[in-house]
Amino acid sequence: MKEQNRRMWTQYALLLLAGCFVSQLYASSDVKIYESFDEAFDGRWIVSEKEDYNGVWKHAKSEGHDDYGLLVSEKARKYAIVKELDDVVDLKDGAVVLQYEVRLQDGLECGGAYLKYLRPQEAGWIPKEFNNESPYTIMFGPDKCGATNKVHFILKHKNPKSGEYIEHHLKFPPSVPSDKLTHVYTAVLKPDNELLILIDGEEKKKANFLSADDFEPPLIPAETIPDPEDKKPEDWDERAKIPDPDAKKPDDWDEDAPMEIEDEDAEKPKGWLDDEPEEIDDPEATKPEDWVDEEDGEWEAPKIDNPKCAEGPGCGEWKRPMKSNPAYKGKWHAPLIDNPNYKGIWKPRDIPNPNYFKLDRPNFEPIAAIGIEIWTMQDGILFDNILIASDEKVAESYRKTAWKPKFDAEKEKQKAEEVANSGGLKGFQKVVFDLLYKVADIPLLGEHKSKVLDLLAKAETQPNLTVGVVISIIIVIFTVLLKLIFGGKKQQPARATTAEPKKSDGAEASTSNSEGATEEKEEQNEDAAAAPRRRTRRDN
Repeated sequence: MKEQNRRMWTQYALLLLAGCFVSQLYASSDVKIYESFDEAFDGRWIVSEKEDYNGVWKHAKSEGHDDYGLLVSEKARKYAIVKELDDVVDLKDGAVVLQYEVRLQDGLECGGAYLKYLRPQEAGWIPKEFNNESPYTIMFGPDKCGATNKVHFILKHKNPKSGEYIEHHLKFPPSVPSDKLTHVYTAVLKPDNELLILIDGEEKKKANFLSADDFEPPLIPAETIPDPEDKKPEDWDERAKIPDPDAKKPDDWDEDAPMEIEDEDAEKPKGWLDDEPEEIDDPEATKPEDWVDEEDGEWEAPKIDNPKCAEGPGCGEWKRPMKSNPAYKGKWHAPLIDNPNYKGIWKPRDIPNPNYFKLDRPNFEPIAAIGIEIWTMQDGILFDNILIASDEKVAESYRKTAWKPKFDAEKEKQKAEEVANSGGLKGFQKVVFDLLYKVADIPLLGEHKSKVLDLLAKAETQPNLTVGVVISIIIVIFTVLLKLIFGGKKQQPARATTAEPKKSDGAEASTSNSEGATEEKEEQNEDAAAAPRRRTRRDN
């Protein structure tokens, strides 16, 4: 009996071990690559030897943790490092999850913290010469500088007709978290062409690769484009209104009459002090002890307003005030009438787009390496736990075990420091800014998003502006809502038609420039009018 029980328990144990083995084997097959940086990166990651990329990478601990990562150690440098994969990752086969952690330990004012998922070296690059020209398939991650504040997702897709690789940028991407905590960024590429962008496991953006509303330019080009050879006829008249050729200037129209004339009915106020100057020498002013007439010129007391003028109706020479001239009409112009020759605004005719193609699923290029190629003004950027997997649950498990404990510890430490430093004031402002950055992610803001982010960037450096920024953002959102509600009701001007075939608006897919950290600055010049002075010390 005992022998039988022993055999039964032995069988159970073997089945359990086999189940664990199969489960582990299945799980590991879902992980295409995982880099924890627990060990030094030398030998596994290759630092670019290109001259411009002189930033020093370090294997360092995350502040406050025993966990290691890949550290950007110097400010104002270009960095480039790459790791070749043991096996090429095919993005066409099922779902693919791209995930990694990054901590901006010193913040991020101007720079990138994104990854590039590179094509095989047959595309024309070598690891030791990795740079911004190295061909990639996907670029994903944070980028912030000036008005730019986004988590990039860029797909480089080959046009099968032209053979050209075009960068397709995700529209209205989420913003970069504004704190110094560890955050985990996840991109999920699904077989049904859906793309999900997650930050800290929370969905921030959902898009479709084949939707023109989600990528710029769209992956599928327009079927028609404006004919580049089509030219506007010389007799094409685009003026809707023209001056009436039969109109004549009235005989009593005086173009030379002034806009204002003296008020002849005005009288000088009683008590006006004609002989009193408007300004007098300051009786309390004294000549400086170090004033040298031979060097500085003759000293004269500065002027002040004459107190007698304030007591009476006025001083100095009295002049009649000016008033509007009832005879003023200005320059005469003939009234406008409808143009009988008006043909509408000319547009070139549409022709079939030679680069148009149909697509059921993006023709993803495979991933053969992972690279970090950035330019940044900040140090302290720490990369960690880089993962490529074929199962969202695997990525979720890494977030729970590798990222969440660090994040929770950092969050608690941050709260304690904020309370200790300012009695909770900064903590309140932090909550406000976090909320405002979430508001900035609302898709309906559209082109106004950059303005909102610019306001937030300025307010973060000047916390006393928080209330004003909140009001400004409310005004922007209210304006957008008004446009959405009433914008569609504006009547469009009628367009003239011609004998040409009916035209449709076509858009030619264009290649966008590689995204980097860019900043636009506006300069304002003010003319300062110097007040009249008497004699002053001469410049030596």
